[in-house]
Amino acid sequence: MNIVFGTDGWRARIAEDYTFEAVRVCAQSVAEWVVRNGGADRGVVIGYDRRFASEHFAAAAAEVVAAHDVNVHLSTAAAPTQSFSWATMRRKAKAGIVITASHNPWTDNGFKVKAETGAAAAPAMLKELEAVIHPLENHPEKVRRMPFDEAKKKGRIELFDPAPDYLAHVAELFDLDAFRSAGYTVVCETLFGSASGYFPKLIGGGTTKVVELHAERNPYFGGVNPEPIPPNIDEFLRRIPAERADVGLAVDGDADRAGLADEKGNFVTTLTLYALLMWYLLEIRGLRKPVVKTVNMTSMIDRLGSKFGVEVYEVPVGFKYIGPKMQETGAMMGGEESGGFGFAMHLPERDGIVADLFFLDFMLKTKKSPSTLIAELMRMVGPSHYMRRDLHFDAASYEKEKLRIMSALRSAAPEKLGGHPVVRIVQLDTKDGAKFFLDDGSWLLIRLSGTEPLVRVYAETKEERELSPLLDAGEAMVRGA
Repeated sequence: MNIVFGTDGWRARIAEDYTFEAVRVCAQSVAEWVVRNGGADRGVVIGYDRRFASEHFAAAAAEVVAAHDVNVHLSTAAAPTQSFSWATMRRKAKAGIVITASHNPWTDNGFKVKAETGAAAAPAMLKELEAVIHPLENHPEKVRRMPFDEAKKKGRIELFDPAPDYLAHVAELFDLDAFRSAGYTVVCETLFGSASGYFPKLIGGGTTKVVELHAERNPYFGGVNPEPIPPNIDEFLRRIPAERADVGLAVDGDADRAGLADEKGNFVTTLTLYALLMWYLLEIRGLRKPVVKTVNMTSMIDRLGSKFGVEVYEVPVGFKYIGPKMQETGAMMGGEESGGFGFAMHLPERDGIVADLFFLDFMLKTKKSPSTLIAELMRMVGPSHYMRRDLHFDAASYEKEKLRIMSALRSAAPEKLGGHPVVRIVQLDTKDGAKFFLDDGSWLLIRLSGTEPLVRVYAETKEERELSPLLDAGEAMVRGA
């Protein structure tokens, strides 16, 4: 085993590194942490997604936690990750475990940990968990287990459905009757994942027509990664104009990431979506609290902050950094490039469903189409053109490649990139990449993934034609060309 928590939990290939033994080792670390911190009676919420055998991995984790005399609240069904974050907070549990690999390939599964606030476990907590995990990796026989039926009989495992509480809370954030009577046609893409059925329950049933795609369970995810970006959502984008829809709303496999398409079937980048959501909270909700963004998020956020007198805080990639910073600063929202957006009025954790509904509410309150709202945003704080390029590496040689790439980035001092002078170079605090700022406000970011054998190259420019040359320059740095 080689269990290391990345930007959002631990993920690995099923049956290779991701085994029942490995899940039990992770579960023991959480159980021991809960006992050490006096939370045995408060217990642990355990949930899961629709991936292969997720419910069985969750049951295995429950057996281990119960064996430590810690109460377990185990879900009866696959559900969005954020519903388990909400359940952790609502049930006053000491921690939460979610069996999910989020947007990773279908071959993978994962293990996410939630703090009692519902937020992603902070780095300090994860270090404590890894201190228990690493000695057990080679001695999984030391993990304590209580047979499931025995634990249930003793009252250590309680089964619950997370959907009613979560849906009731989401209903408090919106006027759902207004959504249902708006007469919109909304195409929803759940990518065979945990959000299936949630959009029809929340906004369907009236004159608004909900066209839900890929609602059935399919652990193969139709052969694509369940991440709501092209080309994974090409069918979704085609269906929007075919249905004469007003908007397209999408989420990833465990529903904590949001995706958006306008009424013409054009994909809206996650950077533009975050700026739209911030503008919505400022303009429609009248909020003026700080926001948190990751290092790979759009500079439009900074320009919105300046325009509305709102402070913007930048943190490393991952909600394990965003959540704590939101709580520290009293921020109204936090977001990252992957499409993960969290809201203080809801949870200090990502929620793709709520993010999508906030945008739908923006349309409803302004009576404007997505393309109109985007055009207005670009006139105000744009233009912005963004693209990400994922460079995949062989898993066996990735550790060696990482050392080479990081060495190259630390010594890189280009005078120009993509035809523009470089005015500032920032080595990331997390020591996993570097960001290059250009004279016109454009930027290039190179970051090594913490969960997969790949390097991501990101760029945001003011001119669309300058995107590819900038990405090419970043890829050449990574490849050593």
